[in-house]
Amino acid sequence: MDKLDRQLLNRLQTGIPICEYPFQVIANELSCTEQQVIDKLQKMLDSGLLTRFGPLFDINEFGGAFTLVAMQVPSEDFDKVTAIVNQFPQVAHNYQRQHQFNMWFVIATEKTDEIVDIITQIESLTGLRVYNMPKQEEFYVGLYLPV
Repeated sequence: MDKLDRQLLNRLQTGIPICEYPFQVIANELSCTEQQVIDKLQKMLDSGLLTRFGPLFDINEFGGAFTLVAMQVPSEDFDKVTAIVNQFPQVAHNYQRQHQFNMWFVIATEKTDEIVDIITQIESLTGLRVYNMPKQEEFYVGLYLPV
C-alpha cells in the first residue's frame, strides 16, 4: 500500500459525498484524479484488500427486516449445511465459530414476515434447529480504523 491507498481508505471510512461525482470530490480532497480513486478502489477489491465496497442501508427503514441466527451443526455435516444455508439469497455473513453454536449468520428480508419462512425452510432442509436472535436494541459504534 502506498500513501494514496492509506489516505483513500482513511477518507472512505468517514463517508462518501452524496453528489453526481463523489469520486471527483474525494480526488480533489486527496489531490489526485478521479480515475486514480476509481483505479485504487478496483485494485483493492481485486486483490482482496477490500471485500466489499458499497452503501449500507437500514433495511428496517424500507419495510424489511434482519436477524442474527445460530445453529448447532455437527462438524461432519458443516460443509453440507453451509451449502444449504448459503443457497438462500437472504443469508449473509455466515461464519463458523468454535462454540456449541458453531454456525452464525444474518438473514435479511424485504418483508418482516419472511424471516420466519426462511428459518422454517432452513430447518426443513437441514433437519437442524435455527435459533433466531432478533435485535432488541441498536447501538451506533462509529468504528474508524486508521490506516
